[in-house]
Amino acid sequence: MLHRRVYQFLIIFALGLGLLFAIKYVMGLSDYVIPSPSGVWETGKETARRYFGDVGNTLGVAMAGQVISVFLAGFVGIAGRRATWFGSFIKVAAYNVQAYPIVALAPILFILVGDGLFTRLLIAAMICYFPVLLSVLGIMSEPVEDIEHFYRATGRMRWQLEVKIRAFENLGKLTTVISGSATLAFAGTIVAEFIAANAGIGYSIRIALYQSDMGKILVALFMIGIVLSLYQGLLELSGQAVRRAWGGS
Repeated sequence: MLHRRVYQFLIIFALGLGLLFAIKYVMGLSDYVIPSPSGVWETGKETARRYFGDVGNTLGVAMAGQVISVFLAGFVGIAGRRATWFGSFIKVAAYNVQAYPIVALAPILFILVGDGLFTRLLIAAMICYFPVLLSVLGIMSEPVEDIEHFYRATGRMRWQLEVKIRAFENLGKLTTVISGSATLAFAGTIVAEFIAANAGIGYSIRIALYQSDMGKILVALFMIGIVLSLYQGLLELSGQAVRRAWGGS
């Protein structure tokens, strides 16, 4: 699974890069607009180590933001799973608030909080929080009748057991949601760094854009794709391991 993630990205990136070079040579664009393959290679050798460190910085912030969002979404999703007034209020609030573009709030957050680590972390958590919350709400609100009926009939049903049953029966869906939220967290962190930050790969891309250096941007995109593919693959493998361990126990 891990290697599949990587080679799928490599195929897509190679196709995109080939299309870009085809446009360059068909339209006769200069190396200033789109660099030559050798130019991109030389830029990669010069910047790969620094950009890899920048991507690692961004990934660390994205992972922390994702963990915060998953735990918060899990707590709110469990609290709002029942068809009570409080549960209905949480669902309505989640559906309404997630319609608001979180990225539009980024400039306000930078003005109020500044351009440090906390702002990047907050934006990453906010961007992947609502999709995860909606998925958790849907999973936790759907009873597993075949199993839950037995425990209710015998009077052994507790809210903790109810949550465990629904989580286990939908562990594949939860793993997919968490893996997908990694992309959102990563993208949110890059957007935050691009708008106004002093570290991370988004900050490096902004500098490359000001310099009109397409080669550096392509190298940065390659680094982002490789690291994100590895991270998502590891999340999926971890989800499979948890399911096997949970099922065995």
